[in-house]
Amino acid sequence: MTGKIRIGIGGWTYEPWRGPFYPDKHPQKRELEYASRKLTSIEVNGTYYGAQKPESFAKWRDETPEDFVFSLKAPRYATNRKVLAAAGETIERFFTGGVMELKEKLGPINWQFMATKKFDPVDFEAFLKLLPRSVEGLPLRHVVEVRHDSFRSPDFIEMARAYRVATVIAADGDYPQIADPTSDFVYVRIMGTKEDNALGYSERDLDLWAERAKHWSIGALPAGLEYVAHAEGEVAPRDVYLYVISGHKIRNPLAAMSLIERTR
Repeated sequence: MTGKIRIGIGGWTYEPWRGPFYPDKHPQKRELEYASRKLTSIEVNGTYYGAQKPESFAKWRDETPEDFVFSLKAPRYATNRKVLAAAGETIERFFTGGVMELKEKLGPINWQFMATKKFDPVDFEAFLKLLPRSVEGLPLRHVVEVRHDSFRSPDFIEMARAYRVATVIAADGDYPQIADPTSDFVYVRIMGTKEDNALGYSERDLDLWAERAKHWSIGALPAGLEYVAHAEGEVAPRDVYLYVISGHKIRNPLAAMSLIERTR
């Protein structure tokens, strides 16, 4: 058995993609429809900055294929605060504000923290306790994107596993890497596409990331990544969400499509 591998990019509205990714003269209002048929997931960044209308979520759901999944950035008002334990109202408002209109197309929620946010075990656990396991009968998946070296701690890994929350595996960027699996899915953000590579990454690097995705999907731990306390008991298949983010953004859709081909 293997988990499902989904690969995509951040958002779908970006003017420089018109031509390199979207066909010339393709209607802008149909870009999501096009992108969702070339990719298998998209991470939505706009939800980090502000609320979206319920009608927008319903429209995204209806425009995309049956097996397509959106990952959403949680609102910054929940994570960019001194006392995380006080985020309950913001978290509740997020889930009652229309996101459930995505229904079965709602994938992981990415709770992204600023690079200055340090690991405070008591307060961080209080935050994890606020994350709902399900809403309106739909199970939820949560992933935390922590960007301070203090999170490279066995205590953090143990805590994340206890609450079945995944940790973003950041690669090819400026943030600390924590590759330890802590849930039944893996969430990866690779940020190293370059202008001088036609596909964003070299063929060798694309092969490497595709193989890593396959390893994760069968429950294995890929080599060449930075682990903190990765020893585990039972090995089980995991779903994989891999997003090509940042870097030379124009190349990101091509890199993602190339990875999809390599993992089929």
